[in-house]
Amino acid sequence: MDLRALWKLSYGVYVVSSEWNGKINGQIVNTAFQITAEPPTFAVSINKENYTHELIKNSKKFGISVLRIDTPMKLIGTFGFRSGREIDKFKDVKYRIGKTGVPLLEEYCVAHLECQVFKEVDMNTHTLFIGNLVNAELLEDAEPLTYADYHLVKKGKTPKRATTYISEDKLKKV
Repeated sequence: MDLRALWKLSYGVYVVSSEWNGKINGQIVNTAFQITAEPPTFAVSINKENYTHELIKNSKKFGISVLRIDTPMKLIGTFGFRSGREIDKFKDVKYRIGKTGVPLLEEYCVAHLECQVFKEVDMNTHTLFIGNLVNAELLEDAEPLTYADYHLVKKGKTPKRATTYISEDKLKKV
C-alpha cells in the first residue's frame, strides 16, 4: 500500500476557532467539509490534544475562517505550530467575534462559517465535530488556499497532530 496516494486528495486550509468561558483559540486544519446542503451541515476533525478541541467540546460551537491563497506563512505558523495553551494566537491578528461568540479572522480570509455542534464522533486521536450552520459570510471573491498550495508553493510541512500526517517510518514501510 502506498500511503503517498492520500496526499492526492484535495483539501483547503482553514483556521477553526472556538470560544468557551471567555477563552478563545484557533488552529490550522485541512479537514473541514460540508456534509449536507439541507440543512447546511459541516464537520471539522480536531486532534484531542489540541486546545481548540477542549474549547469546542465544552462550548459546542466552532467557526471556520477560509484562508486566502496569499495567506503568509507567519499567520499559518502561529495557528498551526504553536499551542493556544502557551500563547494568545489572536494577539497580533485582526479578528472579530461572530454571532456565536467565536473569533473569526478578518485578514487573509475569503469566508466565515459558524456552526453549532450537534454530534461528536470519536476517531481515536481526533474528534469529528458535526454542526449545523448558524451563520455564513462571503468576505471576498478571491481564491482560497488549498493544501496543495500550502505544500507545493509555500513549502509548508504537516504537523504531527494533523489529520493528514504520515510519519517517515510508515512511508518507508510501503
